[in-house]
Amino acid sequence: MKLLGKSLLELKKLLEDKEISNKELRDYFLKRVRKYNPALNSLITVSSEKAHPTGVPLAIKDNFCTKGIRTTASSKVLDNFIPPYESTVTQRLLNHGLSILGKTNLDAWAHGSSTETSDYGPTKNPWDLSRVPGGSSGGSAAAVSAYISPAAIGSETAGSIRGPAAWCGVVGLKPTYSRVSRYGVIAMGSSLDCPGPLTQNIEDAAYLLGIIAGKDLYDATTSSLPAQNYLKELNLKNKLTIGVTDEYFEGVDAETKRMVDKSIAIFKKNGHKIKKIKLLSPQYAISVYTIIQRAEVSSNLGRYDGIRYGNARNYFADEAKRRVMLGTYTLSYGYYDAYYKKAQKVRTLIIEDFKNVFKDVDVIVAPTMPTSAFRLGEFEKYPFFGELMDVLAEPGAVSGIPAISIPIGLDAKNLPVGLQIMGNYFNEQTILSLAYQFEKETNYFGVIKKGFANYKD
Repeated sequence: MKLLGKSLLELKKLLEDKEISNKELRDYFLKRVRKYNPALNSLITVSSEKAHPTGVPLAIKDNFCTKGIRTTASSKVLDNFIPPYESTVTQRLLNHGLSILGKTNLDAWAHGSSTETSDYGPTKNPWDLSRVPGGSSGGSAAAVSAYISPAAIGSETAGSIRGPAAWCGVVGLKPTYSRVSRYGVIAMGSSLDCPGPLTQNIEDAAYLLGIIAGKDLYDATTSSLPAQNYLKELNLKNKLTIGVTDEYFEGVDAETKRMVDKSIAIFKKNGHKIKKIKLLSPQYAISVYTIIQRAEVSSNLGRYDGIRYGNARNYFADEAKRRVMLGTYTLSYGYYDAYYKKAQKVRTLIIEDFKNVFKDVDVIVAPTMPTSAFRLGEFEKYPFFGELMDVLAEPGAVSGIPAISIPIGLDAKNLPVGLQIMGNYFNEQTILSLAYQFEKETNYFGVIKKGFANYKD
């Protein structure tokens, strides 16, 4: 039976109809891991068959604690850490009959946008092995793009799901902050971190969100609003007003802009109203994110002292040290008001800016990334590479709104380009439904299918 390119839901049905066994399905993906992972470096750890013998196998970002399976956050500090408990996200996946294929590579502690800060070496972009997949969920995006796994789980703090999804040519969904539990996720920026799925289509993304979303007694920040049946309610029942703002096209390369404009024309052809709006420049979000994230990093990394678990602090790499030092500085006496408190005030302005705009439009569309994937090593030229690359995703991250990145074609370098759809708080259903309509209309211009063709059985 030909399995290449079958979606998570298609594989799930094959198992339910007993057209394939759990062992056959797991062996199929393990074979693909052995064949393609050495070049891609997408998975850090492959879980044993004994640990997860049944269900469609998923790749899980290696900052989610998985009971009995090594969890490193791509840092040698946690090189031998075996969690004694399961994160809420992975536990809910297991409860729904899914299994864990392995743990994916990321920037160490999720500090970066290319996976190049990983202590286990960078992940390569499946479309061009000389380029980065984006980060920090680069391993998860690459695993889906090369069909090492039919779907994956990532986390986002400032574009870490949407960015890799755009650069690897897959679907990446960042839910509303507090929609999905952070319990068992190794914290980077506690007021920003947000788990979400990376998939090859919208139905799989909606299905996975329906599983992992909802109130969690282990995470007091999770919303008490009930999760919807996102998969069941995918079809749009009305025409939307779609906001487009010039601020999100500044600094975007011409080819990416042209492809986004073409996609906006498709929305218009389908009867949606395109409305010009004005938002604060994404540049403000860079400053806000840089200060708040590093302040929270300095607090969150304080627990890794090498006494209770993990290795000593001298195992921290340079990027983690830089972020801890800058975060500690911004929180220190005499500088707290000048930096951290002011950043929180500007964050509130960004939140209010989105709330005002969503009074007039249903969603906002924009490029996901300002350009297609960079070459390996480029990040070393920029002290704030991650912030510069994630500039268009950061406003949505610091405000906590939901957003999704979908492929909209390949550029002249044969690299994927992504479009992001941002929605109002807890309105994942609308952005999923609009993306689903686009998928049915365009099939993403064949991007995902072409990606799979590069990694045949």
